[in-house]
Amino acid sequence: MNEMISVFFTWCTYGSWLPGDSRGWRARRGGQQLATPQLEAYCREKQKTEAVVLRPHDRHCVEDACREHCEVRGWELFAVNARTQHIHVVVAANLKPQIVRDQLKANCTRRLRIQDFPLVLERTWAKGGDCEVLFDEEELARAVEYVLNAQ
Repeated sequence: MNEMISVFFTWCTYGSWLPGDSRGWRARRGGQQLATPQLEAYCREKQKTEAVVLRPHDRHCVEDACREHCEVRGWELFAVNARTQHIHVVVAANLKPQIVRDQLKANCTRRLRIQDFPLVLERTWAKGGDCEVLFDEEELARAVEYVLNAQ
């Protein structure tokens, strides 16, 4: 069995990619799902706040927070790219992927709240996020290329 060499994480800002979304969506235990407009409308109705959009300085803050957290933890950061409504990170760490993702999200939230122009919201991120385990150098290279150059 191959051993994981790194993980490609993606997580979205709150309200930016709802269940039922026309782009497709991923159910927690059901995998990839087709668009369901009624479900998307229902979820949008139930949102507590508007969808979160990261400002340019928020994006820089998130990237810096990921770099800092990886350095403090001794994790190898291969790539990070914060977009207006989602974040991509490729990292090698000695913990379960979900723990790494959750630590990164928590540290990003903390940093967003203490920056010069704070982003203080009830919810910054959508629940969970994608954790794609990478098993070889070719998968790693493709993920890094995507994060750095295909956005």
